[in-house]
Amino acid sequence: NEIIELFRAGMPLRKHRCRFKSYERCFKASEAVDCLHELLGSNQNFGPEVTRHQTVKLLKKFLKNHVIEDIKGRWGKEDFEDDGHLYRFPPSSPLKSYPKKPSCGKEVIKFPDWNEPKAGPSQEHIPVKSVTMNSEMWYKRHSIAIGEVPACKLVFRRELTQTNIEEIWKSMTLSRLQKVLGLDSLDEVLDTKLVNSKHIVQNVYNVNKQGIVTLEDKSKELPHWILSAMKCLANWPSCSDLKQPTYLGFERDVFKTIVDYFGQMKEPLLTFHFFDIFVSVLGLLQKPSKAVEALQISCLLLPPENRKRLQLLVRMMARISLNQDLPPLSESMRTRTLIVQVFSRCILCSKDEIDLDELLAAKLVSFLMDNYQEILSVPSALKSSIEDHVVHLQRVQIKYAGADSDATLPPPSFCHQITTGEFEYQRATGSQEPLAALLEEIVMNKEISVKDKKKKLKQFQKSYPEVYRVRFPSPETEAMLFPEKTKQKPPILMWALKKPFQPFHRTRSFRM
Repeated sequence: NEIIELFRAGMPLRKHRCRFKSYERCFKASEAVDCLHELLGSNQNFGPEVTRHQTVKLLKKFLKNHVIEDIKGRWGKEDFEDDGHLYRFPPSSPLKSYPKKPSCGKEVIKFPDWNEPKAGPSQEHIPVKSVTMNSEMWYKRHSIAIGEVPACKLVFRRELTQTNIEEIWKSMTLSRLQKVLGLDSLDEVLDTKLVNSKHIVQNVYNVNKQGIVTLEDKSKELPHWILSAMKCLANWPSCSDLKQPTYLGFERDVFKTIVDYFGQMKEPLLTFHFFDIFVSVLGLLQKPSKAVEALQISCLLLPPENRKRLQLLVRMMARISLNQDLPPLSESMRTRTLIVQVFSRCILCSKDEIDLDELLAAKLVSFLMDNYQEILSVPSALKSSIEDHVVHLQRVQIKYAGADSDATLPPPSFCHQITTGEFEYQRATGSQEPLAALLEEIVMNKEISVKDKKKKLKQFQKSYPEVYRVRFPSPETEAMLFPEKTKQKPPILMWALKKPFQPFHRTRSFRM
């Protein structure tokens, strides 16, 4: 959405001629490539490594998905080329709606309620041992300074099973991820039914001293020869203890072996199901701490074998890119660029938009390499909060008469005050978005007549001139909705309108 907005706003539109005919507000294909290539190069989510060939691929996707259309209004095919053909923007923008940030104090994910008492005798009839009260206790009990202590009772919690604990881990993990991403709901980027709670618990607790996941099923481990090859490059040149031969170009052969193994996988390490959740983290890269936390939590959702392979691969990639003793692995590009290019698709990609994945995956993989030690470790704050919550649910509680909640629960959180500028921006954004959608609905409605559509647009322009000006910045854009039809009137009618009506006079020829 960001790139489409920048492209629509920054692409120069002017008059062009093609085959003895003039076209207003359009652009050449080569001009579009120049403009978009410059935008991608200066955008923090893509960077200067984007090539002109990749820009053409992106414009092919734009043409296929009706972000642009040719001068005759045709679209839907990827036949865009870097040439002089003319294109234009369609009247309506194909932008998707942005995920909305949650409102203050909104409960987004409901946790399992373990507070329900077991079926059986009521706790009101639980026998309580009588206490002998002496004078000191009586004084404390009825002291004016302390006040009267209300009656209380013990509440015994339901015993938590392993399944209950796993579901708590899933609930609180997804709730924290949703908060970090700033979304109203994870349904926009993740099917929560596909998240396996057992995977989260195994990724947190089944780890070795280095923080690498240990697998219960040894058949899912990496083959020994691949581990040996990865250790060889990660520890280069101190790999003599592995008793491997060294010859000119040996390190390139080892690198190619690793690339071929990971390249033949049917599914990327971050899996197709979690593609959208990892892509959504790209919007947080300008806030590195938030992005690191979001990736920490997202990587906990992976199957344990995928998480372990990701940990070993990214650690090897980071060490290779920083190893100055390792000879160049390519004649044409730097080692870091080569590593990101060859391993991006085996780490992140989707089933459909293959060309666009290369740009997104390269950005994410570069960030992974730079912060892999934090990202691929267990988030300690999340772990502590969930463990404390589980202990709280298992602990015997004391409830006072008339109290609706446990005394040990944390105090409620309150909304944070915002500045006047932020308030005005949120108010303007919140009101203009639905108005813009209403205007677009009027424009695209084909069931009403032209006369009624003009009337409604006139009323809208009078009521909301700013929103109308954004949609129709010039008279030409408004005129495109209603092409004028010139009607030629008969000459005799025109003659009749020019001369006034004259009564009939007799001439001499009619006299008898």
